[in-house]
Amino acid sequence: MAESEEEVDVLVQRVVKDITNAFKRNPNIDEIGVIPCPEARYNRSPIVLVENKLGVESWCVKFLLPYVHNKLLLYRQRKHWLDREALADITCTLLLLNPDFTTAWNVRKELLQCGALNPEKDLYLGKLALTKFPKSPETWIHRRWVLQQILRQVSAVSRSRKHPQGDAEQADADRSQRLSDQLARTLHQEMKVCSDAACRYPSNYNAWSHRIWVLQHMAEGNVKVFHDELSSMRLWVSMHVSDHSGFHYRQFLLKELITELSQTPASTTSSPQHRGSAAPSSSPPHHGHDRANGELSGAEAAGEEERRLGSTAALQLFHQEVELCSDLIRSFPGHETLWSHRRHVYYLWHHWRREHQHRCGSNRGSEPDCLNNGDPGLPKACAQSPAGEGVNGQRHAGEAMEVDGASPPDPRDSKRLKRGVQPPSAPALPSEHGFVSGILDGCCHPEQRRFALAYKKWLDTVIDQQP
Repeated sequence: MAESEEEVDVLVQRVVKDITNAFKRNPNIDEIGVIPCPEARYNRSPIVLVENKLGVESWCVKFLLPYVHNKLLLYRQRKHWLDREALADITCTLLLLNPDFTTAWNVRKELLQCGALNPEKDLYLGKLALTKFPKSPETWIHRRWVLQQILRQVSAVSRSRKHPQGDAEQADADRSQRLSDQLARTLHQEMKVCSDAACRYPSNYNAWSHRIWVLQHMAEGNVKVFHDELSSMRLWVSMHVSDHSGFHYRQFLLKELITELSQTPASTTSSPQHRGSAAPSSSPPHHGHDRANGELSGAEAAGEEERRLGSTAALQLFHQEVELCSDLIRSFPGHETLWSHRRHVYYLWHHWRREHQHRCGSNRGSEPDCLNNGDPGLPKACAQSPAGEGVNGQRHAGEAMEVDGASPPDPRDSKRLKRGVQPPSAPALPSEHGFVSGILDGCCHPEQRRFALAYKKWLDTVIDQQP
């Protein structure tokens, strides 16, 4: 083993070069790790590359990490010059061993800004670092910075296309298409990176927060992406029933979809001449004659249809989420996360129903049947006594709820949601009490009983007392 300072320098420089060469030989490396090895053996390289896995023998880390760390600090203090290629290699080695070293990420930001690195390469490096350090906050922060650079490029090209000049128009169109395709690929890759990190570290708050950020900035208003995420997350939460962060992400998706569906009519009737159906209580005077004759203009009819489809799709979301939660609570008793999620879903439904009825109060006749009944918390669809349900909308406690993996219908697709289709049943206060009673009657798990009683108390003290 090397002992003198000169020998250590030679050793470390060789190891850094071996790591760089490993990435050149195999650009598809998908995981890194440290191989337990207390001392060097057989005078061989400590860098091991097997298929797509890169390993570093542990004996060399105590030499390698201080060396690249000091090299980088000397460069930042302007005491030692390094060219761009050497900086890229040193920061790569350092971040694979210690991804929370902020200075290294800042150096790579400078390399990106001057064009020495491309964003995809930095995202790839962060992805590898997260395979060993899935909770590294600095890595997630840097990923968001890189993604912002990509979004700025797309935005700049979009602005330039508004003022085309001759032959530059086609070039800008081609570049814009390439950037759009890159953005779609990046979005898909980020979802995969977040999912892998969440599986490697339970309740990985950093990974789930990053996933939310990605959707908010790269898929804002894209209902299909949110629907696909909600559907794909069903299997994940079913396999991680104690992961609070995963269920919080699902709650975010549900809330965003409900908000988007509730705003659908407003987008259809946002122009001044079409605002009559969006705000009936403040309709312009010239719409009064049409309403008095029981007729709607074409724009108003389209707005009513959009609002009805949005309400039906929202009810479908609530219905599927409650069924999923009920099935998981019965299948995995004693998990507080599931009861907390059910509480959030019901609270979201309760407030959505009240706001929906208040907003559309003057158009009662066009409301879905499940929102027009004497009991404001009990949908009519539940009162029609389908198989397995009582006359008060309560499902028998011993009957398991089916988990449907299909994604909710898109309210913008009139072929999938046609007029006259009976909306699904949504959560109702009597049915919730019936569900809790069924759990308590057949419960022999002490934690399950405690969570059920706490949920029942929450229904009685918070929901039941609200107007």
